[in-house]
Amino acid sequence: MFIRNLSKWVCAAALLSLTGCSGGILDPKGQIGADEKSLIIICTILMLLVVIPVIVMTLYFAWKYRADRNEAYEPKWSHSSKIEAIVWTIPIVIVVVLGVITWRSTHALDPYKPIEDKGEHLTVEVVSLNWKWLFIYPEQGIATVNELVFPANVPVEYKITSESTMNSFFIPQLGSQIYSMAGMETKLHLIANEPGTFDGFSSNYSGAGFSGMKFKAIATPTRQDFNDWVAKVKAGGGSLTQQSYPALAEPSENHPVEYFANVSDGLFHSIVMKYMQAHGEMNYYEKPEHSAHQMHSMSEAEE
Repeated sequence: MFIRNLSKWVCAAALLSLTGCSGGILDPKGQIGADEKSLIIICTILMLLVVIPVIVMTLYFAWKYRADRNEAYEPKWSHSSKIEAIVWTIPIVIVVVLGVITWRSTHALDPYKPIEDKGEHLTVEVVSLNWKWLFIYPEQGIATVNELVFPANVPVEYKITSESTMNSFFIPQLGSQIYSMAGMETKLHLIANEPGTFDGFSSNYSGAGFSGMKFKAIATPTRQDFNDWVAKVKAGGGSLTQQSYPALAEPSENHPVEYFANVSDGLFHSIVMKYMQAHGEMNYYEKPEHSAHQMHSMSEAEE
């Protein structure tokens, strides 16, 4: 009776804990997220094949050989080839299976790998600012702050960088997170299998305004709905230029959604390369083929 009641309580606790998964990684709404959920569940089950027997045997042995037993336990030490084979074979098999799964999933879920058989990708350039997200749509010529919109069932290629502090771009229900770093461009490919509004945020602490660094990822039902949203942004947004960008990049907390009807060409590239402006000049002087005479001539020309 006790065991039966205990099992009921355990099941109830498990179901209660799963109610908190709504809107998270265990409630995927995209192909990548669903594949990652399956990977998490498979790996967890394989590891529990070792963990559960160990816990059960630990509790059993602690009860069986407790101090208040009527008779003392005097073990007889001897070697058992069968026991040795079991305790070594099972972990080895599990590690091999996990290794194969890890190898295959690492390549299949490579964030830089485009999503196949889903049509042409929509490109979105992502910049993490302190403490807000800038989304640039180069093909549509618009930009938004803290609102990401894309059509459902259309793969999206995200090109990601940071203005300064390192962050991590993450939409739990759609899949992988990936870091945004200043002076670098990382990539991520995601897709929403159904329309809806999903929570997005930075999963890497980046300072005082980190808790408010959130955005809504909205998957529209159709491509036409997305086009209508683009038209709305073009009709009511401002301009984001190389000159106005520094003001936007200033730190701000809980920044409201903001639209830009047009964006300067190459803005994302200039943000990535802002720390590399003298990189080409430095390489020129470091090349061994440039003789002292050439460098002297260049100095005279600069004077």
